[in-house]
Amino acid sequence: MAVVEGGSFAAAANKLDISRAMVSKQIQKLEEHLGTRLMNRTTRRLSLTETGRAFYERSTQIISDVEEAEQIAGQMTRTPQGVLRVTIPLSYGQHRLAAIIGAYTQAYPQVQLDISLSDRKVDLVDEGFDLAIRIGAMPQSDMIARKIGGVHSIVCAAPAYLARHGAPQTPAELAQHACLGYTLTGSGAEWRMEGPQGPATVAIAGPIRADNGDIIRLAAQSGAGIIFQPHFIVGEDIDAGRLVRLLPEWQSAELGVYAVYPSRKHLSAKVRTFVDFMVAALAV
Repeated sequence: MAVVEGGSFAAAANKLDISRAMVSKQIQKLEEHLGTRLMNRTTRRLSLTETGRAFYERSTQIISDVEEAEQIAGQMTRTPQGVLRVTIPLSYGQHRLAAIIGAYTQAYPQVQLDISLSDRKVDLVDEGFDLAIRIGAMPQSDMIARKIGGVHSIVCAAPAYLARHGAPQTPAELAQHACLGYTLTGSGAEWRMEGPQGPATVAIAGPIRADNGDIIRLAAQSGAGIIFQPHFIVGEDIDAGRLVRLLPEWQSAELGVYAVYPSRKHLSAKVRTFVDFMVAALAV
């Protein structure tokens, strides 16, 4: 391309900052590789063969495509755009992040969010996700985990249940009540909480265990038993009187909420801005 556009080996050598002999050698090697002559050379001028013209035109298009690809990649690093695939725990996404996600798309309209709501711990790389929101202690791994918030679980029950069975006054009394367990955090069999007397662990039993917090929240509303769930799940029900908080001085230890992504190196603008947006919104 440099030879054709410059009109001579000397012009190409000057453009590429190499010797004229090196230009001649590279052209010769290219022709040997292709098994055809690309240009006719005399002491006065160069002219392309038919094959050389076709090869030059295709090469020009390839280089143009590569330059465009580099520009797009660079722009995506600087400007949030494209599809952002995010996996989020089901209830947390519904109760805590839905409005924040909507606000993000308004702030960054060139980003299209592809969201998977699931309590399953997905493999980000194998399943093609850019980012995960996860709750709980982060195990050692090659992933980057940035804390964006925290949650506490609290004890509550419906007024109908309390009217029939009364309210426990201490964590130990929970063992005498119907308690609905959440199995994904191991709280299907025991509840661990902290209060004025320090930590307490209570073995619980009841008619329902589930791997989704909203299922047992709705069951608790019907009077089926007592639940120990994050405030983001039960807060609106408590405010509306559908549930009543019990043992108000007791709650779980804080569980961190983390944004998890594969690498900090060459982090795309869409991932960076999404995480920063979550941090700012959840801090309010």
